[in-house]
Amino acid sequence: MKKTTIFLLIGVLAIGGAEAGDRLTGAMFATRSEVIATNGMVATSQPLAAQIGLDILKKGGTAVDAAIAVNAALGLMEPTGSGIGGDLFAIVWDNKKKRIYGLNASGPSPKSLTFDHFNARGITEVPTEGPLPWTVPGCVAGWFALHEKFGKLPMTDLLAPTIAYAQNGFPVSELIAYYWGRSVERFADFPNFQKLYAPDGRAPKKGEIFRNKTLAKTLQYIAKQGQKGFYKGEIAKRIVAYSKRVGGFFQLADFADYEPEWVRPLKVSYKGYRIWELPPNGQGMAVLQWLRLLEQMDLKSMGHNSADYLHALIETKKIVYEDRARFYADPAFFKAPIRKLLSTAYAKKRLKLFHPQKARRRLSHGEEKLEAGDTVYLTVVDSEFNAVSLIQSNYYGFGSGNVPDGVGFCIQDRGALFSLEKGHPNVYAPGKRPFHTIIPAFVTQKGEPVFSFGVMGGAMQPQGHVQVLLNILAFGMNIQAAGDAPRFRHRGASQPTGGRMTDGGTVLLESGIPPNVMRELVQKGHTVAKTSGGFGGYQGIWIDQKNKTLIGASESRKDGLAIGY
Repeated sequence: MKKTTIFLLIGVLAIGGAEAGDRLTGAMFATRSEVIATNGMVATSQPLAAQIGLDILKKGGTAVDAAIAVNAALGLMEPTGSGIGGDLFAIVWDNKKKRIYGLNASGPSPKSLTFDHFNARGITEVPTEGPLPWTVPGCVAGWFALHEKFGKLPMTDLLAPTIAYAQNGFPVSELIAYYWGRSVERFADFPNFQKLYAPDGRAPKKGEIFRNKTLAKTLQYIAKQGQKGFYKGEIAKRIVAYSKRVGGFFQLADFADYEPEWVRPLKVSYKGYRIWELPPNGQGMAVLQWLRLLEQMDLKSMGHNSADYLHALIETKKIVYEDRARFYADPAFFKAPIRKLLSTAYAKKRLKLFHPQKARRRLSHGEEKLEAGDTVYLTVVDSEFNAVSLIQSNYYGFGSGNVPDGVGFCIQDRGALFSLEKGHPNVYAPGKRPFHTIIPAFVTQKGEPVFSFGVMGGAMQPQGHVQVLLNILAFGMNIQAAGDAPRFRHRGASQPTGGRMTDGGTVLLESGIPPNVMRELVQKGHTVAKTSGGFGGYQGIWIDQKNKTLIGASESRKDGLAIGY
């Protein structure tokens, strides 16, 4: 109700003068103005972390330097969605070389945990808690891989701000405090978790000061010892010792043998732009497949967030997610037919499944746990227009809830996204990387960087990417409005964890979508509901090549901001 009042007030002000009218150009959904700067910019979901990144840029650090510093801070300040017990993916644009790079820093399952362990115990899906969903954390290795190729300042400088905040404390922000409280309840029976994250017997509330001196010591150790300190030194030893104590399967070799992988980003063209995503084991290719379908349609003529428009997106999403469930897995174990999946000919063939007036009900079926997922996203562009699009996560909130003794962070539960269905491309295997939901994105035009962005939130991420892109490229919104505009989320598609849907799933709508649109979708056969959460969190930086400026946005669904200088 408050947002409606604000929009009406802005409409009244717009009548009064040209400046207000300019403010609204392409920004009918914007909750605030875009942020514009020339020397560097950071956008992420926690304000203090964003400021740390800006300070690194001011000290002469590269975009990658700032991104590492921001990610370290988020692991402390937003542990509900990130931390060095999780994985990392990144897209980096080197503006001097005019080249794009992809980094997959997701870790594999323990080599000593076999499929037979699950099968013998009658376990049909990998749980989200305890040691069974553990995979090797790839975050720290990802930092050092990025730093080796693109860094400038020493790692001690990059981690120093977070170490200071961990020692001295920081005020917990509003949305993070809410999710923190939910996790403290969820992990009531995990003593190490409670000791670290609920030191007063409860989660910290908004504005209260939280310290994590154990994490400070861990980061100091990593800053001095480097990657080997985490994967071959004291940190790995502590995690493995804890694993043995609680019935886990980690061995020192799991850590010592791990290396992140530089990968070639995938791309498709859409309305004169090239959209870049990372290949599987992530789900970024779904965005590209989806755009291949949508380029065959005149979406603008349908009207933004009209029933016809949303129906087109929902139904094509179902088609794409069917392929996502079948083909997206660790390429070391399963080779997806990527070229075919991204071809226009294949898109036209698949589009024959689309009915413009009728919802399909038997395309797909999935498990609820893939719809969830807590993640952080950040993007940085420096003064030379080098850019980083980086996403990092523990997967399910704080991850598995397991805090190894003396490290100051949780171990992720990303292995919960393995299938336990024999013969499935994403079926569990020792030393295998699971299907991943977290995806960074990047856009170029005529060989120049244009837009670095991401939308966090489990299976919502491709849906968020496509909606934000269409808002900008098809409907001409500015990048702040594109993120703030009301979204839909379809849940219940086929999942890489196995299982199929037979009832068409459920379409969830944000409150800004009118009731008549909801009614029309129901008439087309959709099951529709309204909800206030689960629509992801977006940040983005647009590189204005004409004016040589940076334009930043951070949506109202998160605590964060875009900040530049």
